[in-house]
Amino acid sequence: MKDINGVHHTNPKTDQKTADLNTKLAELTADLQRTRADFENFRKQTELQKRQYGESIRFSTVSKFLPVLDDLERAISAYPELKPLEKTFNKTLSDLKLQKIDSRPSIEFNPDLHEAISFEETSDGNRELISETLRPGYILDGETLRPAMVKVTR
Repeated sequence: MKDINGVHHTNPKTDQKTADLNTKLAELTADLQRTRADFENFRKQTELQKRQYGESIRFSTVSKFLPVLDDLERAISAYPELKPLEKTFNKTLSDLKLQKIDSRPSIEFNPDLHEAISFEETSDGNRELISETLRPGYILDGETLRPAMVKVTR
C-alpha cells in the first residue's frame, strides 16, 4: 500500500499470509510430484506383472501340449504317409518360438538342456555324449521348457 508521499508500505499480516500460502503451495506441489511418480511406478509395475503373467500362461499352455507334440512326432515316424504333416508341424513350432532341443546321438551332454536317466561307461575318455533320446526337449523363447530325456555314455 502507498501512503500520501508515494512510499510503499507492506502489511506484515499480508506478508505472512503470502509466505504461508507460498509454503503451502510448495508442499502441495511436492505432494503432487510424489503422487505422479508413485502412479508412474505403479503403472510400470502393473505392466511388468501383466507381461510376466502372460508369459507364465503361455509357458503353461505350451507345456500342456508337449505330450500331444510327442504323440504327433511318433505318429509321423510310424506312418510315412503322415510325413507331409512334419513341415506344417515344424512351421507351427517356429511360429510359437518353440525349438526342439538337439539331442541326437554323439551330441555332448548339457545338463541345462538334457536330463540324463542313465549313464553307460565306455573307454572313450571323459566326455559325456548322448547315446539315445527317450523324449524330446523344447526351448520356448530361449528358456528350457522341458529338458530332453536322454541316455548318456561317458
